Amino acid sequence: MAENSGRPDRERMVWRGVVEEYRRFMPVNDKTPIVTLGEGRTPLIYAPVLSSIKSAKVYLKYEGGNPTGSFKDRGMTLAISKAAEEGSQTVVCASTGNTSASAAAYASKAGMTCAVLIPEGYIALGKLAQALIYGAKVMQIKGNFDQALEIVRELGENSEKVTVVNSINPYRIEGQKTGAFEIIDTLGVVPDYHFIPVGNAGNITAYWKGYQEYYKEGISSSLPKMMGFQAAGAAPIVLGHVVERPETVATAIRIGNPASWDNAVRARDESGGVIRAVEDSEILEAYRFLATKESVFCEPASAASVAGLMKTEVKPGSVVVCVLTGHGLKDPDVAISQISVPEAVDATYEAISKELGI
Repeated sequence: MAENSGRPDRERMVWRGVVEEYRRFMPVNDKTPIVTLGEGRTPLIYAPVLSSIKSAKVYLKYEGGNPTGSFKDRGMTLAISKAAEEGSQTVVCASTGNTSASAAAYASKAGMTCAVLIPEGYIALGKLAQALIYGAKVMQIKGNFDQALEIVRELGENSEKVTVVNSINPYRIEGQKTGAFEIIDTLGVVPDYHFIPVGNAGNITAYWKGYQEYYKEGISSSLPKMMGFQAAGAAPIVLGHVVERPETVATAIRIGNPASWDNAVRARDESGGVIRAVEDSEILEAYRFLATKESVFCEPASAASVAGLMKTEVKPGSVVVCVLTGHGLKDPDVAISQISVPEAVDATYEAISKELGI
């Protein structure tokens, strides 16, 4: 169990970021300059309403609590640290949003140049604003994410001074696996089911790797079923073929040819889990449910994990963790589309009392 991990009492120390906190599991050495913004140690929130509905103990791993508001920071701290160790001057990525924000922030911290390729018209403005304010050079291409990633791969292959920091970078996976460590350390047990959105598929790959490493070290005594969910309009793993024109309201998982496809399938099969699809309507229903019933505001792609849980039978009494990958303010346009702006009322006690029904 977690108490045997040999890690120091976290309540008596300043959190140092995931690389230092889990250094024994990280591919770093004394020459690695650790570039951190204090990522990790994100909330694991008990969800009483979901728990009641599913007759299980449901927890939400809220990755919106990371420095740039998404889980990408876990992997980016290590990817940028290793790029600095190797002498890179520029990092580059293709992005639908969260990767660009994270890469730009950590590159800025390291004094590096960050270049970002984004699909024209297919990025949430909250994420684009982050990348730009951190000082990244952002270029929109007349194509989709998968085409942007191909160009980025070529840039990395043709220059030793350029490091690609998409999830094809193995250090991203190494950093992201710490989410699994935190879940076990916090709960003291391994969840029976781990529900997670699947886009480029690096995160389901990383969590499975983390669970396996704790198991092999004897820190935990079991493994969860990995339950991955893609948006129906961008579900290449579910369909078994590349989706040339992926479409979904969940921009963070609008990917038609996942870079970590094979590893995601391996995680599914080795864990006895599933990778299925959820409709945009189901994602938005879960998105609103989380905000109104569990008081957690996440971005639409995050809600794919809960949308998946809502349509999946789990064993009564089981422990379930749903990963919420990013903060709700990452995609303010969707949030605005889901609400009605109230009309102005008279600035009097009587008018306000009438509106409140008191």
